[in-house]
Amino acid sequence: MRCANPTPFIAGVTALVMFGLASAAHPSLALNPEVELASHRAIYDLKLADTRGRRQLSAAQGRIVYDFSGSACEGYALQFRQVTELDNGEGKVVVSDLRSATWEEGGAKNYRFNFQNYLSQQLVDSVDGRAERGPQAIGVNLAQPATKHFDLDAAVVFPTEHIRRIVLAARGGQKVLELPVYDGSETGEKLYNTLTVIGQVIEPGERQPEDAAARQTALEGVRRWPVTVSYFDNSKKNGEQTPVYSIKFELYENGVSRALMLDYGDFAISGTMTTLEMRDTTPCH
Repeated sequence: MRCANPTPFIAGVTALVMFGLASAAHPSLALNPEVELASHRAIYDLKLADTRGRRQLSAAQGRIVYDFSGSACEGYALQFRQVTELDNGEGKVVVSDLRSATWEEGGAKNYRFNFQNYLSQQLVDSVDGRAERGPQAIGVNLAQPATKHFDLDAAVVFPTEHIRRIVLAARGGQKVLELPVYDGSETGEKLYNTLTVIGQVIEPGERQPEDAAARQTALEGVRRWPVTVSYFDNSKKNGEQTPVYSIKFELYENGVSRALMLDYGDFAISGTMTTLEMRDTTPCH
């Protein structure tokens, strides 16, 4: 599961901000078959886990469908949808429906993205574009919401590359990883600084999961790590920053994620994996 907006997750930050509820140098990863991510389709049921602060929710429920396929040789494709019903307890219920389709080249040189964000069946955001990594910078070309070109620093990573770097760091016993991440969401111009904290490895057979991951023989011999990724607004340079949002989950070594917790500051939503379909992934040769 990737860690973009939303991430591992594309978590619908734009919709939550509009609802008035959200809180306000690394080279490209080389093609490496030892960091191969599994093709899979996972469904997560969402519910309100915590609410705090002045703008409290009375209820939240929804679902994430995460369909990830490909390989380091073929590139990685993700079809993602998150539908969340948010109730503030004062007669205002908003349904956020975030949809995306992305493709990332295995060596993290090219990235294509398409996002649509609906609020109560009304399209409020649409982004379409591509990014290409050059020797000195990353060139981004947007077709929507308006035609535009801009450059990003070459240190910026794309979402799937981000997950692969987290796996590499976890394997090496690294506890903290800082990376700027671009996924093309919101207006297509948003850049996040991320701070990833990696917990103690959970060995196969230890702390057996109680969700759909427990029934998968493909995961029986796979290690996993508790991970927290915090996303900070790259445009805010001064003073102590608080995360725009953070995501907690258990990350398997093959990229599958379980036990989600999406924290938006004023409230948090948990995600329980109810369905997991593992697919064959053709290794690179």
